[in-house]
Amino acid sequence: MLTINFHPFQNLETERLVLRRIDENDVEEVFAMRGNPETMKYIPRPLAKTREDALEHIAMIEEKIASNVGINWGITVKGSNKIIGIIGHYRIQLENHRAEIGYMSLPEYNGKGYITEAIKAVVRYGFEQMNLHSIEAVIDPDNTASERVLLKNGFVKEAHILENELWEGKFWDTVIYSLLRRNFTP
Repeated sequence: MLTINFHPFQNLETERLVLRRIDENDVEEVFAMRGNPETMKYIPRPLAKTREDALEHIAMIEEKIASNVGINWGITVKGSNKIIGIIGHYRIQLENHRAEIGYMSLPEYNGKGYITEAIKAVVRYGFEQMNLHSIEAVIDPDNTASERVLLKNGFVKEAHILENELWEGKFWDTVIYSLLRRNFTP
């Protein structure tokens, strides 16, 4: 079985970005993302209604890192410490050497290639540092922007599962995309 250790925490760097640890100083940006109905449109999770909700989300991220069950980074543009998005590995299946990747960004930063660039760095970390065999992304089938960035990063569609998640009285479809280590091009 796979063993994962996120200590010491490792920042990731790309041509334009620094992915760093999220902390309480990021509460405004986390609240802006998690509290925005448009940003959360395809994410069946509760909206952050207060800054305290955003702080709880930050604390949950930190707890997952501390216990080696998940890792998230705040996405920053080089030269600024302000996070423009969040990205990380969730639902790590140690027995299968597989993890789910998830990401979101503030709307004003969409369409600039930042998420595509961040995904490449986090996928590389997953394969090279975590020793994963495969990485999946589970998205809403209507989230075509997310589908595009996954395809740009070499992910392939594995499945479209009908009405498999119940959220707020509605059954949602999910689509699973994945990338195998042998198909990853750094």
